Amino acid sequence: MRARIAIVYNQPLPSRYDLSGEEQAAKGVLDAVAAARASLRELGHEVTCLPLVPPLERAVDEASLKDFDLVFNLFEGFCGQPETEPLLAEYLESAGIPFTGCPSAALALCLDKAVAKERFRSGGISTPDFQLLRPETAHLFHIGCPCIVKPRGEDASHGITENSVVRDSGSLESQIRHICDTCGDALVEEYIDGREFNATVTGNSRPAVLPVSEIVYSLPPGMPEVLTFDSKWTPGSAYFQGTRVICPAWVTVGEEDTIKNLALTTFALAGCRGYARVDMRMDREGRLNVIEVNPNPDISPDAGTVRQASAAGMTYTEFIGEIVRLALERRDP
Repeated sequence: MRARIAIVYNQPLPSRYDLSGEEQAAKGVLDAVAAARASLRELGHEVTCLPLVPPLERAVDEASLKDFDLVFNLFEGFCGQPETEPLLAEYLESAGIPFTGCPSAALALCLDKAVAKERFRSGGISTPDFQLLRPETAHLFHIGCPCIVKPRGEDASHGITENSVVRDSGSLESQIRHICDTCGDALVEEYIDGREFNATVTGNSRPAVLPVSEIVYSLPPGMPEVLTFDSKWTPGSAYFQGTRVICPAWVTVGEEDTIKNLALTTFALAGCRGYARVDMRMDREGRLNVIEVNPNPDISPDAGTVRQASAAGMTYTEFIGEIVRLALERRDP
């Protein structure tokens, strides 16, 4: 079926990320746009790329999205405003326009890490203990060190550095202040230093899990094993060079089944559809803890989700075609 498809994404613009040296993540969407456009055209679709700039209401009106059969949703929120990510999906839902990826409710839930973790807990899923703290409430900290201090509502590892893992009260207060000054509320979470896995789930009513990846670290002594911004976006950095992804992960059949079942349960509990990635870590008792869910994860050709699709035997174009198929499947009665 030849479809008229609009690839909709946030136009990279100057933002607060530039001040912290984290603008590269915002620009990364352009790699996904170019690759998806090429694959969609290879599949025979008529493709239009539509970058959005704020305000959203005017942007979607000017884009005339109702003229398309499908919106390929690569909108990650306006630069420096991650809370705007669910808004495009909300608009598309209200307008009855089919779109790829997760619904707005899942995007909103997973963007708020604290609320998402409460949802996981209520569904019986293990997740590291946590608190929401600000400088004026840091004295209420009770989890214990080591812990990791991260933004409550960011993705792409914004705000995550070597200093995010803290081991004493002085470092804790300093890092809470830094996060609150640059990213909003601070989520202080129990630090789990065991094996780290992520699994991408695809599907709607009958989802499946792609081959599992493991994040393996080989860092200089003293550097905490955590997926920092540098490990994703700064070639040449110690974290980038010392962070490796193994896919398929070196796990037993039993371990793989446990990881995949947990990913499926979490995907459903978060209300995801289409595709999403579940990140988890193993604690010292061997129990898997869900760290977070990333709905509509990066699908640039070198991204982890695409690596997992490749391990499942799919070409990049086949994976893009599957994303389209799942979006159109939700439209069918």
